[in-house]
Amino acid sequence: MGSNKTGKIQTVLGLISPEELGPTVTHEHLLVDLMCYFYIPDEASKRSYIDKPFTMDIRGELPQISFNMKANLQYYNIDWSINEVSKFVNAGGGGLVDTTSMGLGRDPGALARISRATGLNIVMGSSYYIPQSHPANIDSISENDITITIIKDITEGVSDTGIKSGIIGEVGNLYPLSNTERKILRASARAQAETGCPISIHPGGHDDSPMQIVDELRDAGGDIKNTIMGHLDFAIEDPDKLIELAETGCFLEYDIFGFEETNLVYLGEYMRMKSDADRIEAIEFLIEKGHLNQIVIGQDVCQANQLTRHGGKGYSHILENIVPRLRRRGFAQEQIDQILIHNPAKALTFS
Repeated sequence: MGSNKTGKIQTVLGLISPEELGPTVTHEHLLVDLMCYFYIPDEASKRSYIDKPFTMDIRGELPQISFNMKANLQYYNIDWSINEVSKFVNAGGGGLVDTTSMGLGRDPGALARISRATGLNIVMGSSYYIPQSHPANIDSISENDITITIIKDITEGVSDTGIKSGIIGEVGNLYPLSNTERKILRASARAQAETGCPISIHPGGHDDSPMQIVDELRDAGGDIKNTIMGHLDFAIEDPDKLIELAETGCFLEYDIFGFEETNLVYLGEYMRMKSDADRIEAIEFLIEKGHLNQIVIGQDVCQANQLTRHGGKGYSHILENIVPRLRRRGFAQEQIDQILIHNPAKALTFS
């Protein structure tokens, strides 16, 4: 397990020590294709947005058309990404996890270029996202073959690039789990057991989803204490369920800071999304219950409307806006450093 990677973090430019990482956001996308969410709306007026370029005058129409507009879901521009993420670096950022897994346009060469241009430590993902993004032949791909592919991403590099993944994920799931999702979770857990690589999870939007996933990973030999459970912003409402999850020892990720729309249509259904105030209160609750050392955070920048060039809050929102709010609410600097520096360093270290 782990070999020369044990105790190190694997970035797209190679291995670093945990002390080199710096303030880190653990769930972002620097280039991504989210066409797995695209659908043609029933209304003719909404269909008019399908092929429109993203311009500021239509920003007020979001989020009702977020998943009907191709330009919002296809974030392909390297120069945009360099410019946007440079604001995070200039604000003091040191590390970023790009959780773009297979099926979402993962681009190792572009991530390496962005890392060189900005000086940012970038950790790249592996494994598969939600079923809507799976390849057409996913049912015929065996668990063993998926395991082998993930291990190769980590040990040799993606395709023929030589650029290696440093996290398994985000592994996408809905609720309840399908047989295919279970297969991918088991393969991800087996790859983790073989390599010591951390896992990042996208759970379904249901209180029982995270624990269902934890059970599947554990049964397949996964290391729950080396796993990040993402999207707790929408995955769990019941505080008792949240504490049950926390007691497994996994990392607890609030990763949609900056996104405060309350009427998001997600996979055809309206979803209640927490505000940044809700996220901060949830983190305070976890700290009160003794789980400070498990909390990691991010913004999940993945759509054009989240970029600062389009009026969004971008990658630096946490450092520029949330950290000052935490201080005003009484967070000690040691607690902020634990969440932004020490916890991510531990979460991303190979076991």
